Amino acid sequence: MNRANPDDLVHLLGRWASGRGPLYLLLAARLRALVDDGVLPPGERLPPDRVLAGRLAVGRGTVVAAYELLQQEGRVTRRQGSGTRVAPGDPPATRTADGVAANPLMLNLLHNPDGVRLLTCAAPDDPPPALFEAYQEAGARLAGLRDLGYHPAGDPALREALAGYYGARGLPTTADQIMVTTGAQQALTLLAGLLVAPGDTVLTESPTYPGALEVFRHAAAVVKPVDLSGDLGDDQARRAVRERPALVYSVPTARNPDGAVMDDAGRRRLAALAAGHDVPLVDDEVCAELCFSGGTPAPVAAFGGGERVVTVGSLSKLVWGGLRVGWIRAAAPLVSRLSRLRAVHDLGGEVFSQLAAVALLRRLDEVREARVRALRRRHDHLCAELRARLPSWTFEPAQGGQTVWVRLPRGDAGSFAQVALRHGVAVPPGGSFDPLGGHAGHLRLHFLFPEEELSRAVSDLAAAWAAYDGAGKPVSRHALVV
Repeated sequence: MNRANPDDLVHLLGRWASGRGPLYLLLAARLRALVDDGVLPPGERLPPDRVLAGRLAVGRGTVVAAYELLQQEGRVTRRQGSGTRVAPGDPPATRTADGVAANPLMLNLLHNPDGVRLLTCAAPDDPPPALFEAYQEAGARLAGLRDLGYHPAGDPALREALAGYYGARGLPTTADQIMVTTGAQQALTLLAGLLVAPGDTVLTESPTYPGALEVFRHAAAVVKPVDLSGDLGDDQARRAVRERPALVYSVPTARNPDGAVMDDAGRRRLAALAAGHDVPLVDDEVCAELCFSGGTPAPVAAFGGGERVVTVGSLSKLVWGGLRVGWIRAAAPLVSRLSRLRAVHDLGGEVFSQLAAVALLRRLDEVREARVRALRRRHDHLCAELRARLPSWTFEPAQGGQTVWVRLPRGDAGSFAQVALRHGVAVPPGGSFDPLGGHAGHLRLHFLFPEEELSRAVSDLAAAWAAYDGAGKPVSRHALVV
């Protein structure tokens, strides 16, 4: 099939305009899917703007805007004389809205560089002894199980255990309000798939978790930053919510990337915001059990918000990154809808890990105490090393989680990250954590490595900073290509 033929492409596009939002976003979303699925392979020539517009019965500006958006994402190239073609090279998952490989989480998972210390992927790589024991217990339970194993909403025993977990935290919950997912990333993907249509607005904090930004961008949403830390009176947040976003995404506890923890008053305001404006609020609690002082704060849903507050959690940060067990706590009707959507994708999660998660939840206090003790020790070590070796860098110590948010005194974090890579350390620049690519002067550093390895990483960063900033100005962008 010659896909440069506009009639062929129109056939592939199908009912591309069946959705909400501007036509160019709907067209771009369908073309993006065809590129990502390999239906339109690298190098494939697309029809000229005017020709495709004529076949689709839309204005030429719609096609031009869709092509230009895909060009910004790095999915197509447009050159005078050669037209529009599907871009060669890296998979789109390694690209961001400005067309460069900037989401280090996805980039390093897909293309893990050799001989580089990854300060990019913040998840524990040292499974605790409790995990092995939990799998042994799960094996004993599995031996006596008589069950098909297909549970789109999750294994019943784990749903009951998670309902009890939230009840103990001051949020009465029933098992039908719980859906188990393959990690929190799938939870966000399912929520976006159900609640977000192409062209919808999603509000997020800034900085925020880059994996969530990737999910919302993949859903062809318009992602906008908003400040959720203030009094939420007649301010930016309330005005933004009045515009009826599809959802609001927040990480109020041990926030990725800065480890901040929102106080109870802030949580109460968030819950009131969701209820008062009838907008879904996603409370991402993936790092909630990693607070350094006091107990685990209550989830936002415990402060009100009715059925509009959705809570997402996971064991991957508390226990091990490879334990792909996450969950959604929401109103039962929403859980039912999400379960039907999930069944289309994979019929349900792997049961063995879910049975192990039941055992781990019974030992939650023990597992949390050990993990937090190690994280706090490593956090303090990293902060001391940064102050000693890179005194011009500034940061606030984290209140929890696994990462600190560092501000460089000058230059661009994206270009410095390239220099750091040449010195054997991969660091994520601040633009990856902002919907609009802001925070260009920031870096996120995790403190999951043992102390001696953190020392070596900071030493390498100091050498990279000397190479980058030794003359008082950034190295030229051309010299940073690796």
